[in-house]
Amino acid sequence: MPYVVTRSCCADASCVLACPVNCIHPAPGEPGFGTTEMLYVDPRTCVDCGACTTACPVDALKPHTALTEGELPFLELNASYYKENPHTDRAPMYVVPAQRALPAGELSVAVVGAGPAGLFAADELLRHPGVRVTVLDRLPTPYGLARAGVAPDHQDTKQVTELFRAIESQAGFRYRLGVEVGTDLTHADLLREHHAVIYAVGAATDKRLGIEGEDLAGSVSATEFVAWYNGHPDRAHEAYPFDTERAVVIGNGNVALDVARILTADPEALARTDISDRALAALRASKVREVVLLGRRGPAQAAFTVPELLALRALKDVDVRVEGWPEDLAPDATEKTRLLWELAGRTPVEGRRRIVLRFLASPVRLIGEGSVQALEFTPTTLHTDGDGTVRARPTGASQTLEAGLVLRSVGYRARPVPGLPFDEDSATVPHERGRVQPGVYVAGWIKRGATGYIGTNKTCAQETVESLLDDVAAGLLGRPEHRGAVAVDGLGLDAWRAIDHAERSAGEAQGRPRVKLTDTESLHGAANATPAARG
Repeated sequence: MPYVVTRSCCADASCVLACPVNCIHPAPGEPGFGTTEMLYVDPRTCVDCGACTTACPVDALKPHTALTEGELPFLELNASYYKENPHTDRAPMYVVPAQRALPAGELSVAVVGAGPAGLFAADELLRHPGVRVTVLDRLPTPYGLARAGVAPDHQDTKQVTELFRAIESQAGFRYRLGVEVGTDLTHADLLREHHAVIYAVGAATDKRLGIEGEDLAGSVSATEFVAWYNGHPDRAHEAYPFDTERAVVIGNGNVALDVARILTADPEALARTDISDRALAALRASKVREVVLLGRRGPAQAAFTVPELLALRALKDVDVRVEGWPEDLAPDATEKTRLLWELAGRTPVEGRRRIVLRFLASPVRLIGEGSVQALEFTPTTLHTDGDGTVRARPTGASQTLEAGLVLRSVGYRARPVPGLPFDEDSATVPHERGRVQPGVYVAGWIKRGATGYIGTNKTCAQETVESLLDDVAAGLLGRPEHRGAVAVDGLGLDAWRAIDHAERSAGEAQGRPRVKLTDTESLHGAANATPAARG
């Protein structure tokens, strides 16, 4: 196989467009595009031209001769996709979206949220002549979870920010960073200044477990913990109890795996990443030797993606154990269960740190006086509903795990947006194809819930922008009043580039991608550096 996709991608589709023989699928317009874990190269028809790897903005494609040992399983992963999805029709599926004919004059759109969803929405808008986009964010830095959510040991995933740099460099793009909608200005202010507003504010909080002892010290949110080790200004100065040999992560998705890897990683390896300096110092002193991931259901229902399991399998200095395998589950039921079964068969090595994937276990309560000392859980059994949904039922038996740190990782949850309706059950803004009402739109997790991957936000943004442009064509949008302008202008693109330059320069001196500035004062100080200092 000449070329191979080696991880979850950004769904930019540049590789699909560049491929002269249509051997990369699923392509735009095909089932699964934008929702699958990754794209796949067909080994039967790839002609080894290299066009895909040149076009890919995040270096997700590699020639098979350049694969590392840990990436070799992607050879079979790419090939196996085509055993079930042959794609015998070789007619090109990808069509470059046509520019929309907009009414005379400029279209001004505010996008609230500078994460992947917001920047993909800006990109879709700027494909059309006469559109101006202002992207606002309450933080002095953009990129959302691509900056503050991706684990520092996954630097390759963070290369998607190079795509964002291209988006923000387009004519018609403007930042207003460090500006909070609802505090510094209102929803009404935005509607006075722009024809339309797209909210892409993500999901800033986490779901709770609703069990006894959840508010004890040492019981924390994985959402906040991830923000801490990534240097998010809201969480960078938190402290966590690492004077315990065992930590428990409740949840079995990719974020839970991220947390487990960081807690068990060699600090010297983390020192070569962009992890927060404060987090690195704390992890150097950590006594944590074992991290248990607790999941209510079985391996087949785990939310881990295959690329993340392959990364777990590639760890050299950490043991991985699998416990709670259902008796009636075939090890090779899926690629995911095959990988988990392989991990279950490994022989542990004395003295290594350890990650334990414990399935069929539901948390009951946290035990401790003032702080967490143990977790009580009950084993579960699986039952299938009439609609095919597999649910876990507690057996009533009780087991206890001693642990001084328990992190809940059971999903993100969005907050209500001031001035917009909100569905408390789904934690989303009600909409129709991204349209809340003509002139007000949503994209990303506030639109669809906390599901999908970075690339999922691209197809999500495309749908929202189509709805907005339909409303423009139908004459449903009002014109900006250009009055009542607010005093807070925020930080622009030059300011963000100054921050970026300062962080990268500090990182270069230490052999790291960057050294993050983690407090608002330092970020604003770097933003105000002179052009000469920025280089």
